[in-house]
Amino acid sequence: MAHAEPAESVTPAHPLLLEVKPAVLPRAILVENNRSFSWITEKICNIIEGKTPTWWWVCFIVACFVASFTVAGITYLIATGVGVWGHANPVNWAWDIVNFVFWIGIGHAGTLISAILCLLRQKWRTSINRAAEAMTIFAVVCAAIFPVFHVGRVWYAWYLFPIPNSNVIWQNFRSPLEWDVFAVSTYGTVSVLFWYVGLIPDLAVLRDRFLTAGNKFRSFLYGLFAMGWRGSNRHWSNYEMAYLILAGISTPLVLSVHTIVSFDFAVSLLPGWHTTIFPPYFVAGAIFSGFGMVLTLMLPLRALYGLQDLITQYHIDCMCKITLATGTIVGYAYGIEFFIAWYSANPYEGFAFVNRAFGHYAWAYWIMISCNVITPQFFWFKKVRQNTAFVWILSIFVNVGMWFERFVIIVTSLARDFLPSSWGYYSPSIVEIFTFFGTFGVFSVLFLLFIRFLPIMPMAELKAVTPQADVHGHGLAGHGDTAAQVAKP
Repeated sequence: MAHAEPAESVTPAHPLLLEVKPAVLPRAILVENNRSFSWITEKICNIIEGKTPTWWWVCFIVACFVASFTVAGITYLIATGVGVWGHANPVNWAWDIVNFVFWIGIGHAGTLISAILCLLRQKWRTSINRAAEAMTIFAVVCAAIFPVFHVGRVWYAWYLFPIPNSNVIWQNFRSPLEWDVFAVSTYGTVSVLFWYVGLIPDLAVLRDRFLTAGNKFRSFLYGLFAMGWRGSNRHWSNYEMAYLILAGISTPLVLSVHTIVSFDFAVSLLPGWHTTIFPPYFVAGAIFSGFGMVLTLMLPLRALYGLQDLITQYHIDCMCKITLATGTIVGYAYGIEFFIAWYSANPYEGFAFVNRAFGHYAWAYWIMISCNVITPQFFWFKKVRQNTAFVWILSIFVNVGMWFERFVIIVTSLARDFLPSSWGYYSPSIVEIFTFFGTFGVFSVLFLLFIRFLPIMPMAELKAVTPQADVHGHGLAGHGDTAAQVAKP
């Protein structure tokens, strides 16, 4: 029987190998000032448990007042008819479809941050994904208002769904607007599920805290939605599996939903719409506007709640870089449109784009170019990205520019048809202006309720990216220590 050699006879490693230390790549600090697990829990839970701030009440009252404009506009529309909008030949699609595409685009950043960045293991998403997911749902709610009431007799809106009926009247599935019903409803459903699954561990934390504090009603309410979460190994295993599955389902939805929305225009023969560049162009624009809205919302929250340790400069830097990349893609798409119009030698196509830039709607086109092409280029400079106030102002310009992009695509293409006899100039009515203006109030009301009653950041995920959560000690290397130094007692 063979015997093992004694340990002393094993050939020792080369002395040089003992001196060589493994290289530790510098990692961005995602939670600054070495905050503890308990600090993260207290910081986020205190937003919900503490007294409602005065600024929240002021913002909520103002948002409710603004939202009433949408309610009044829709009520007047139902009582009177779609004729109260500024629609007329040749511009039959106007602010309603412009606003629909705009709000759907806003909602894309949430799913992108949550799903795609989750699959790519980008840990910097942890501080902003919860609010971005909520933003997605609220934006879809605002978007759904416009096509529903665009049909005119809203009590017949259920015809959009494939429900058998006694009249044997079936929907026109060849209509692009019918495709939107399926795409947006699927997108909204998956987004709600994704958001809710991520909330479950945090709802259980709030349940236990309110039970300890003696508030049985709120404890019961949060416990009802926590679905018996106890934080066991089995619970975490099922949670992570469900989260990854939903991330995998949501990823193609990010790309497909706005692609289908772009088909509303691309499948037509109308000059200015009939182009194959629309799907990637719309997706890039949606991500561009979505990240602009995330910056617009998160930077004030960061200042109001003192979340600088959780939403660090690194997070802002990453969002600015994505905004810069997608804004550059959108600017490239604008140039490609002119190239295609010239290369096709189609006089109608060429006229459509020349008219956009130098016609009656030139003011809208150049606002779009200024906000979507020129504004993001400021993010090349590190000093700009580090100036929070300037970043916030630029993010507002991004959202303004994306609304004007939708306006330019839809209105300018319809206002100048093939024949001069079909030309016209569109001006929105006061009802349209009020209805659109009010949707910002609807969005704000929902978002304010979210930050007041639900955790705005995932506590468990934040704790997982802290340096002390790294069992190998690599996370502490970001604090100036090497892995070897960390291992020393």
